[in-house]
Amino acid sequence: MPQIGGGMLFGKIEYLNLLPFHIFMKRFARSSQQKMSMEYKRGVPAVINKKFASRAVDAAFVSSIRGRGRKHLDLGIIARDEVLSVLVIPDEVDRSDKESETSNLLAKVLGIKGEVIIGDKALRYYLSGGERVDLALLWKQKRSLPFVFALFCYHKDASYYKKIEKNFKNARIKIPQYILEEASKRVGVGKKEILWYLEHISYKLDLKAKMGLKKFYKEVDLLRVPATS
Repeated sequence: MPQIGGGMLFGKIEYLNLLPFHIFMKRFARSSQQKMSMEYKRGVPAVINKKFASRAVDAAFVSSIRGRGRKHLDLGIIARDEVLSVLVIPDEVDRSDKESETSNLLAKVLGIKGEVIIGDKALRYYLSGGERVDLALLWKQKRSLPFVFALFCYHKDASYYKKIEKNFKNARIKIPQYILEEASKRVGVGKKEILWYLEHISYKLDLKAKMGLKKFYKEVDLLRVPATS
Protein backbone atom coordinates (compact mmCIF):
# COMPACT_ATOMS: atom_id res chain seq x y z
CA MET A 1 0.00 0.00 0.00
CA PRO A 2 1.30 3.48 -0.76
CA GLN A 3 2.86 5.02 2.33
CA ILE A 4 3.45 8.55 3.51
CA GLY A 5 7.12 8.42 2.48
CA GLY A 6 6.26 8.45 -1.21
CA GLY A 7 2.54 8.98 -1.03
CA MET A 8 -0.01 8.11 -3.63
CA LEU A 9 -0.08 10.49 -6.57
CA PHE A 10 -3.42 10.33 -8.32
CA GLY A 11 -4.10 12.00 -11.65
CA LYS A 12 -7.30 13.95 -11.15
CA ILE A 13 -9.50 14.99 -14.07
CA GLU A 14 -11.79 17.78 -12.87
CA TYR A 15 -14.67 17.07 -15.25
CA LEU A 16 -18.13 16.50 -13.81
CA ASN A 17 -18.19 12.90 -15.02
CA LEU A 18 -15.80 11.88 -12.22
CA LEU A 19 -17.46 13.86 -9.43
CA PRO A 20 -18.95 10.74 -7.74
CA PHE A 21 -15.58 8.99 -7.80
CA HIS A 22 -13.74 11.96 -6.28
CA ILE A 23 -16.31 12.12 -3.47
CA PHE A 24 -15.82 8.40 -2.88
CA MET A 25 -12.02 8.73 -2.80
CA LYS A 26 -12.14 11.44 -0.12
CA ARG A 27 -14.16 9.15 2.11
CA PHE A 28 -12.08 6.10 1.28
CA ALA A 29 -8.81 7.88 2.10
CA ARG A 30 -10.17 8.98 5.48
CA SER A 31 -11.35 5.49 6.38
CA SER A 32 -8.26 3.59 5.17
CA GLN A 33 -4.86 3.28 6.83
CA GLN A 34 -3.78 6.59 8.36
CA LYS A 35 -0.23 6.28 7.06
CA MET A 36 -1.48 6.55 3.50
CA SER A 37 -1.10 10.00 2.01
CA MET A 38 -2.82 11.06 -1.17
CA GLU A 39 -1.86 13.92 -3.44
CA TYR A 40 -3.50 14.99 -6.68
CA LYS A 41 -2.02 16.07 -9.98
CA ARG A 42 -4.79 17.86 -11.84
CA GLY A 43 -5.30 18.25 -15.57
CA VAL A 44 -7.44 17.54 -18.62
CA PRO A 45 -7.36 13.97 -19.99
CA ALA A 46 -4.50 14.58 -22.46
CA VAL A 47 -2.32 16.05 -19.69
CA ILE A 48 -3.12 13.21 -17.28
CA ASN A 49 -2.27 10.70 -20.02
CA LYS A 50 1.23 12.20 -20.27
CA LYS A 51 1.70 12.31 -16.50
CA PHE A 52 0.71 8.66 -16.20
CA ALA A 53 2.96 7.58 -19.07
CA SER A 54 5.93 9.40 -17.48
CA ARG A 55 5.06 7.95 -14.04
CA ALA A 56 4.48 11.42 -12.64
CA VAL A 57 1.29 9.90 -11.21
CA ASP A 58 0.76 6.41 -9.79
CA ALA A 59 -2.81 5.93 -10.96
CA ALA A 60 -5.44 7.76 -12.97
CA PHE A 61 -8.42 7.46 -15.27
CA VAL A 62 -6.44 7.30 -18.50
CA SER A 63 -7.97 7.83 -21.96
CA SER A 64 -8.84 4.38 -23.28
CA ILE A 65 -6.52 4.69 -26.27
CA ARG A 66 -3.61 5.33 -23.86
CA GLY A 67 -4.78 2.71 -21.37
CA ARG A 68 -4.36 -0.02 -23.96
CA GLY A 69 -2.01 -2.67 -22.62
CA ARG A 70 -1.75 -0.98 -19.21
CA LYS A 71 -2.63 -2.49 -15.85
CA HIS A 72 -6.17 -1.42 -15.13
CA LEU A 73 -9.14 -2.15 -12.93
CA ASP A 74 -12.60 -3.08 -14.14
CA LEU A 75 -13.44 0.60 -13.72
CA GLY A 76 -13.67 3.26 -16.38
CA ILE A 77 -15.72 6.12 -17.76
CA ILE A 78 -18.37 4.42 -19.85
CA ALA A 79 -21.39 5.52 -21.85
CA ARG A 80 -24.05 2.91 -22.50
CA ASP A 81 -26.10 5.24 -24.68
CA GLU A 82 -25.76 9.01 -25.15
CA VAL A 83 -23.10 10.71 -23.00
CA LEU A 84 -23.95 14.43 -23.52
CA SER A 85 -20.33 15.56 -23.09
CA VAL A 86 -18.50 14.13 -26.11
CA LEU A 87 -19.87 15.84 -29.18
CA VAL A 88 -19.08 16.82 -32.74
CA ILE A 89 -20.42 20.12 -34.03
CA PRO A 90 -20.98 19.35 -37.73
CA ASP A 91 -18.70 21.30 -40.09
CA GLU A 92 -16.84 20.77 -43.34
CA VAL A 93 -13.57 21.34 -41.48
CA ASP A 94 -12.36 18.78 -38.92
CA ARG A 95 -11.11 20.24 -35.65
CA SER A 96 -9.88 18.03 -32.82
CA ASP A 97 -10.24 18.76 -29.12
CA LYS A 98 -6.71 18.92 -27.69
CA GLU A 99 -8.03 17.69 -24.34
CA SER A 100 -9.02 14.19 -25.50
CA GLU A 101 -7.27 11.88 -27.89
CA THR A 102 -9.81 9.05 -27.58
CA SER A 103 -12.74 11.26 -28.58
CA ASN A 104 -10.86 12.56 -31.61
CA LEU A 105 -10.18 9.00 -32.75
CA LEU A 106 -13.79 8.00 -32.12
CA ALA A 107 -14.95 10.76 -34.47
CA LYS A 108 -12.58 9.41 -37.14
CA VAL A 109 -13.73 5.83 -36.58
CA LEU A 110 -17.35 6.92 -37.01
CA GLY A 111 -16.54 9.11 -40.01
CA ILE A 112 -18.04 12.26 -38.50
CA LYS A 113 -16.72 15.60 -39.76
CA GLY A 114 -16.66 18.75 -37.66
CA GLU A 115 -15.38 20.12 -34.38
CA VAL A 116 -14.88 17.67 -31.51
CA ILE A 117 -15.70 19.09 -28.07
CA ILE A 118 -15.59 17.21 -24.79
CA GLY A 119 -16.08 17.63 -21.08
CA ASP A 120 -17.96 20.33 -19.24
CA LYS A 121 -17.86 22.78 -22.16
CA ALA A 122 -19.49 20.12 -24.33
CA LEU A 123 -22.19 19.58 -21.72
CA ARG A 124 -22.91 23.32 -21.66
CA TYR A 125 -23.14 23.27 -25.46
CA TYR A 126 -25.50 20.27 -25.36
CA LEU A 127 -27.78 22.02 -22.87
CA SER A 128 -27.81 25.14 -25.06
CA GLY A 129 -29.49 23.09 -27.76
CA GLY A 130 -26.87 23.66 -30.46
CA GLU A 131 -26.56 21.31 -33.43
CA ARG A 132 -24.40 18.34 -32.49
CA VAL A 133 -23.71 14.63 -32.86
CA ASP A 134 -23.36 12.69 -29.61
CA LEU A 135 -20.48 10.32 -30.38
CA ALA A 136 -21.36 7.74 -27.72
CA LEU A 137 -24.95 7.55 -28.96
CA LEU A 138 -23.81 7.16 -32.57
CA TRP A 139 -21.36 4.43 -31.52
CA LYS A 140 -24.19 2.60 -29.73
CA GLN A 141 -26.48 2.92 -32.74
CA LYS A 142 -23.82 1.62 -35.15
CA ARG A 143 -22.06 -0.99 -32.98
CA SER A 144 -24.73 -1.93 -30.40
CA LEU A 145 -22.08 -1.69 -27.66
CA PRO A 146 -21.16 0.75 -24.87
CA PHE A 147 -18.23 3.09 -25.41
CA VAL A 148 -15.34 3.22 -22.94
CA PHE A 149 -13.75 6.66 -22.81
CA ALA A 150 -11.24 5.97 -20.03
CA LEU A 151 -9.78 3.19 -17.89
CA PHE A 152 -8.62 3.34 -14.27
CA CYS A 153 -4.94 2.49 -14.77
CA TYR A 154 -2.17 2.02 -12.22
CA HIS A 155 1.54 1.20 -12.18
CA LYS A 156 1.86 -0.86 -8.99
CA ASP A 157 0.17 -1.64 -5.64
CA ALA A 158 -2.47 -3.76 -7.39
CA SER A 159 -4.04 -5.05 -4.17
CA TYR A 160 -4.63 -1.49 -2.93
CA TYR A 161 -6.34 -0.39 -6.14
CA LYS A 162 -8.43 -3.56 -6.28
CA LYS A 163 -9.68 -2.62 -2.82
CA ILE A 164 -10.67 0.77 -4.22
CA GLU A 165 -12.46 -0.99 -7.08
CA LYS A 166 -14.41 -3.30 -4.78
CA ASN A 167 -15.44 -0.52 -2.42
CA PHE A 168 -16.41 1.90 -5.19
CA LYS A 169 -18.54 -0.68 -6.99
CA ASN A 170 -20.45 -1.35 -3.78
CA ALA A 171 -20.75 2.29 -2.71
CA ARG A 172 -23.89 4.38 -2.96
CA ILE A 173 -22.59 7.84 -3.67
CA LYS A 174 -24.72 10.77 -2.61
CA ILE A 175 -23.37 14.15 -3.67
CA PRO A 176 -23.61 16.67 -0.80
CA GLN A 177 -25.53 19.83 -1.66
CA TYR A 178 -22.55 22.09 -0.98
CA ILE A 179 -20.38 20.13 -3.43
CA LEU A 180 -23.16 20.19 -6.00
CA GLU A 181 -23.47 23.94 -5.51
CA GLU A 182 -19.71 24.44 -5.95
CA ALA A 183 -19.68 22.29 -9.08
CA SER A 184 -22.64 24.16 -10.51
CA LYS A 185 -20.94 27.53 -10.04
CA ARG A 186 -17.60 26.29 -11.37
CA VAL A 187 -19.00 24.68 -14.50
CA GLY A 188 -21.97 26.91 -15.21
CA VAL A 189 -24.53 24.10 -15.24
CA GLY A 190 -27.56 23.83 -12.95
CA LYS A 191 -27.59 21.33 -10.09
CA LYS A 192 -30.52 19.36 -11.53
CA GLU A 193 -28.77 19.20 -14.91
CA ILE A 194 -25.59 17.89 -13.24
CA LEU A 195 -27.49 15.07 -11.54
CA TRP A 196 -29.31 14.26 -14.78
CA TYR A 197 -26.00 14.21 -16.67
CA LEU A 198 -24.40 11.84 -14.16
CA GLU A 199 -27.18 9.33 -14.80
CA HIS A 200 -25.62 8.90 -18.25
CA ILE A 201 -22.20 7.89 -16.87
CA SER A 202 -21.30 4.34 -15.91
CA TYR A 203 -18.10 3.21 -14.19
CA LYS A 204 -18.30 -0.59 -14.24
CA LEU A 205 -16.21 -2.21 -16.96
CA ASP A 206 -18.44 -5.22 -17.54
CA LEU A 207 -18.37 -7.76 -20.37
CA LYS A 208 -20.29 -5.58 -22.84
CA ALA A 209 -18.06 -2.59 -22.10
CA LYS A 210 -14.98 -4.76 -22.66
CA MET A 211 -16.42 -5.91 -25.97
CA GLY A 212 -16.98 -2.28 -26.95
CA LEU A 213 -13.41 -1.39 -25.99
CA LYS A 214 -11.98 -4.29 -27.98
CA LYS A 215 -14.06 -3.26 -30.99
CA PHE A 216 -12.80 0.34 -30.72
CA TYR A 217 -9.16 -0.78 -30.57
CA LYS A 218 -9.67 -2.96 -33.64
CA GLU A 219 -11.24 -0.10 -35.60
CA VAL A 220 -8.50 2.34 -34.57
CA ASP A 221 -5.93 -0.15 -35.87
CA LEU A 222 -7.75 -0.24 -39.20
CA LEU A 223 -7.47 3.56 -39.48
CA ARG A 224 -3.69 3.23 -39.59
CA VAL A 225 -3.47 6.63 -37.91
CA PRO A 226 -0.74 6.91 -35.26
CA ALA A 227 -2.10 7.95 -31.85
CA THR A 228 -0.77 11.30 -30.66
CA SER A 229 -1.15 13.07 -27.34
